Amino acid sequence: MRKQLMKGNEAIVKSAILAGCRGFYGYPITPASEITEAAALYMPRCGGVFVQAESEVAAINMLYGAAAAGVRAMTASSGPGISLMQEGISYMAGAELPCVIADITRGGPGLGNIGSEQSDYHQVVKGGGHGNYRTLVLAPHSVQEMADLTALAFTLAERYRNPVFLLADGFVGQMMEPVEFPQQAVAAPTPGWAVTGSAETRCNVVNSLHMGVDELEAHVGELEKKYRLAEQREARAEEWQTDDAEIVLVGYGIVGRILKAVTAEARAAGIKVGVLRPITLYPFPTAHFRRLALRARLFVVVEMSNGQLVEDVRLALNGARPVEFVSRTGGNVPSHEDLFRYVQALARQLNPGARAEEECLAHV
Repeated sequence: MRKQLMKGNEAIVKSAILAGCRGFYGYPITPASEITEAAALYMPRCGGVFVQAESEVAAINMLYGAAAAGVRAMTASSGPGISLMQEGISYMAGAELPCVIADITRGGPGLGNIGSEQSDYHQVVKGGGHGNYRTLVLAPHSVQEMADLTALAFTLAERYRNPVFLLADGFVGQMMEPVEFPQQAVAAPTPGWAVTGSAETRCNVVNSLHMGVDELEAHVGELEKKYRLAEQREARAEEWQTDDAEIVLVGYGIVGRILKAVTAEARAAGIKVGVLRPITLYPFPTAHFRRLALRARLFVVVEMSNGQLVEDVRLALNGARPVEFVSRTGGNVPSHEDLFRYVQALARQLNPGARAEEECLAHV
């Protein structure tokens, strides 16, 4: 199949339809609006349902209803809209309803601006609503991954009966790249636990309310079993030039691409640098960090926020290696040049003998 040139936001919708999604309920917001627009265009063509809700609160509750009926369904928004959806997301996690939510992040807090940021990490990865729950979170760094990870998101949502987030910064949502889709669409059967109004499903109950204290504790315990299983089986990360890396650069989304360019230049300058790019932000790829810490001397976390991913990196390493942090906010992007100079300075600190040799050669 020939590749198609498109925006990351549009790739999400086409991949969702091929993955069996037949319901989209949303409210447009920059920089995620193209997802809603593409869903309005394509969803009715394949027999699906598109509804532009009156608000993000309405959209997430429509999604609850579709998921309860066994429909593969999704929504999309950005920071302020995701904040409004958090109560409904908590309900869906408590009711064990599978769905996919695309969050194309913008600058925060509050209304912030429409610049690309990664400031939604905490509210998505840590569970922004009330209660004891988690959402699985996938972080693409290319338009091809926007498509591939959307398909994976629907698989994981049904496997664990849980909301799954696709967390992408505005750059990945807005950029255009060639994308290849699978040639065959997925036929999504109605799951046996769903409520469809038939006699066969009359006894099915979809609910997140458990009034007895022991009853609720038992339910939370069952949810925890799912999360522990996902942590064992679903953690994903990309390692790039890490086999002999002394300095490991860590970033997701568009930052991961920048770090690869920095690493290539650093390698050309004789600096042993590599990249560890988390693909699942929950479950977090802790094992990758701990294995690399056996050789690497230093980790550098680069993110377009005030420091959110860095907390999980420090927890994963548990003091095994020092962690440096580079931050840009407000829609600013870490520049290749600044990061390369930063890496050069770190390399000189780690290898003072090499620095002395450089200074000696400079005087010859």
